[in-house]
Amino acid sequence: MTTAIIDLGTNTCNLLVAGTGNGKYRILYQGKEVVKLGDRSINQNIISSKAIERTVIALQNHQETIGKYQVDKVKVIATSAVRTAKNQDEFIKKILKGTGFEVEVISDKREAELIYKGVILAFGNLPENSLSLDIGGGSNELIISGNEGIKWKGSFPAGMSRVINQFHISDPIKGAEVKNLVSYFEKAHEAAWEMCSQYPGDTLIGCSGAFDTIADIIDQVDPGKKVRVNQKIELGDFHEVYRQLLFSTKTERGGMKGMDPVRTELIVPAVILINSILEKTGITEIFQTDYALREGVLSESFGNNPLI
Repeated sequence: MTTAIIDLGTNTCNLLVAGTGNGKYRILYQGKEVVKLGDRSINQNIISSKAIERTVIALQNHQETIGKYQVDKVKVIATSAVRTAKNQDEFIKKILKGTGFEVEVISDKREAELIYKGVILAFGNLPENSLSLDIGGGSNELIISGNEGIKWKGSFPAGMSRVINQFHISDPIKGAEVKNLVSYFEKAHEAAWEMCSQYPGDTLIGCSGAFDTIADIIDQVDPGKKVRVNQKIELGDFHEVYRQLLFSTKTERGGMKGMDPVRTELIVPAVILINSILEKTGITEIFQTDYALREGVLSESFGNNPLI
């Protein structure tokens, strides 16, 4: 059986094609298209006509790729930007008309659950009270879990596209602006701090997105060139990248080895959020994984079969 999974996020539209056989699964293709659903209208909960056009084109490109494989099933899953859009129905109808794809809009809790399943697929065994974090364009998902399952999960509409549209961020960012963002993140994720106190742990697991970029910068590899099912990020390496990004201009970030062009603006508030979480929780180790929502869907489709 071969399945194509499309994660229609706020900034990117990610395709995963995987097949299964002999009790194992194989990833056949991974790729992404930039859609920027979170353009200047995201905080008005509107998907602009240009963003809809970009999405139709992106999905048509993915459709062409899917056609190269003998795919039995295609799942298109939309998250925060579509979930909160006032013109959600219009968006879904235009996608259906332009591609034939039926879009499934999932709840915030369902999104967090799928991310957790992706993490389990990547790690197998988790340290007790691990905190998984997926930093999105529209929302951030935090999940506290162990090998016995999810202890708590939350989704917060404070994604990085919303942040850069809500706050003025200088180039490079100013100290006062950093403080404002730290204060904002602390208030926006207040429920998470309470649960982290109730379930204290030492491990942060960063899922795809910004964490991929951080790992690429540390490893000095071009975006998407290194596959990481799971990899440790040393705290010292994170703090070095954090300082480097904080004092850089957008142009300088664009020239950094490992920087994904779609994240040159988004990465600064993202690392501020990560650093705030480390300071707030006292977490002492970070792991990064490429796996997140798409792989969670894959896990449900194929079960926890091992990767070939």
